[in-house]
Amino acid sequence: MSARDHASHVVDQFGAQAAAYVASAVHAGGADLDRIGSLLRGMPGARALDLGCGGGHVAFAAAAAGAAVTAYDLSDAMLAAVTAEAHRRGLAPIETRQGSAESLPFPDAAFDAVLTRFSAHHWRDVPAALAEARRVVKPEGLLVACDIISPEDPLLDTHLQAMELLRDPSHVRDYRVSEWRAMLEAAGFAPGAVMASRPRMDFASWIARMRTPAAHVAAIRALQASAPAEVAAHFRIEPDGSFLLDSALIEARPR
Repeated sequence: MSARDHASHVVDQFGAQAAAYVASAVHAGGADLDRIGSLLRGMPGARALDLGCGGGHVAFAAAAAGAAVTAYDLSDAMLAAVTAEAHRRGLAPIETRQGSAESLPFPDAAFDAVLTRFSAHHWRDVPAALAEARRVVKPEGLLVACDIISPEDPLLDTHLQAMELLRDPSHVRDYRVSEWRAMLEAAGFAPGAVMASRPRMDFASWIARMRTPAAHVAAIRALQASAPAEVAAHFRIEPDGSFLLDSALIEARPR
């Protein structure tokens, strides 16, 4: 079997599921999207970049708040789905650009806000992507990074990463909040407010979105069944495999 690069894994995993991510209830709402909309409404005339836009929910929230939005993603299929959904919602046209988070085709200080949600755990090099975000955001601008996060406890961290990789071969890492803070600071940002949440993953839809193979589903269920009490309690693993994840939205400003 020939090996493929990581970007190909990401495109393969998400391109075919673009419509599912636009419709996903987990991705389509939440206090984090409300917060992003509130921040953008306080920045009249802002230009915003949705970095790793996926199903476009950040782009839609930013556009509804009055921002001029560029949606950026590896997957052309995702970008086409975002364009179609923005039109269906009657939003102002959203510009789309294709490419990787680690190499942005935009000039320095091009955006008032760089926003990313539920994408960074797929990036091969988050520090490089954050350095690019720092380059393209204005000196007085804003970065909002929202993602699934890993608990600081190594036992919980290991269990989470194993489940994520079995479910989705394009997964790289769910980072801890401490790791996020260190990476943001190294990229030239000053991390600020953190908003935490615990979204519930319905097991059936969680694996369906990634078309997880039956053998991997069985492996995930075996991991859950054999999980130590501390793991089962933290993730609140239910009989059908549904569970809670940890998520954080981190606001940061250029230093």
